[in-house]
Amino acid sequence: MENLIFSLNATVPVFFMMLLGLLFHKLGWIDDAFAAKLNKFVFLVPLPVLVFEDLATVDFSEVWDLRFVLFCFGATVISIAIAAGISFLWKDKSIQGEFIQSSYRSSAALLGIAFIQNIYGNAGMAPLMIIGSVPLYNIMAVAVLSFFQPGRRGRLDKQVMKETFWGIVSNPIIIGITAGLIWSALKIPMPRILGKTVSSVGGMATPLGLMAMGASFDIRKAFAKLKPAAVAAAIKLVGFCAVFLPIAVALGFRKEQLVAILVMLGSATTVSCFVMAKNMGHEGTMSSSVIMLTTMLSAFTLTGWLFLIKSFGFI
Repeated sequence: MENLIFSLNATVPVFFMMLLGLLFHKLGWIDDAFAAKLNKFVFLVPLPVLVFEDLATVDFSEVWDLRFVLFCFGATVISIAIAAGISFLWKDKSIQGEFIQSSYRSSAALLGIAFIQNIYGNAGMAPLMIIGSVPLYNIMAVAVLSFFQPGRRGRLDKQVMKETFWGIVSNPIIIGITAGLIWSALKIPMPRILGKTVSSVGGMATPLGLMAMGASFDIRKAFAKLKPAAVAAAIKLVGFCAVFLPIAVALGFRKEQLVAILVMLGSATTVSCFVMAKNMGHEGTMSSSVIMLTTMLSAFTLTGWLFLIKSFGFI
């Protein structure tokens, strides 16, 4: 019972914030345009500031863990390969690119930080998990969506690849992580006035981001392409965790490291999947279906996974 309460305390507040956003949307206090702007604002300002703060205020030598970053990178590569292999089973080849992307690409930045903060009080290993997975998420999303684009299958769009490279380099979260690591490595002091300001701005990231995500939820889209979306959701929320969590435990990852890996593998598919798919000539229905299903079901699966690893004493 104690382990179940621990798991519920970690997950339920996160999803309550999303439900609050959904309620505000139903009441008309947050409309679609405002939710989109709120998502963009969180991505551009509070979230990068939050990861910067967590890295800048600790000892660089204590934060950096190459073994952990390499594990996150390797697990992401293999996850993409598994999703790509399964995608060839579908007769409807027009959904292949969207299926691959939505099967592996997590809300690692927002949900990863939210869960670890909720359990440990800071972002912990989430920034290093982001370094190991998020750039690869973006690079492979462009490659997959370009290669399997309906009407142009088998060709990579070099212009899109170039734009994505610069998009990754200029990604606010990556910039925040880089700035935080440099600040920490150079041991630059954090003046109290600056520290309080940074803390206040970063503190907005989790509540605003989760409410914006909830306000964007549309349950009707969850059932648009039910069969392939259900398979992608099962892979995303259960399959990858079942494969890689035992390996992570065997390699000695514990506590916030294991929670960060869990969120990387088993959190809901990021909403940016839909945006990228639409912008690259795909229908987008498959992506939105997986996003809605994984967002709806991850409240239960993440709680279950947390309960399991807590019961075994790994966190």
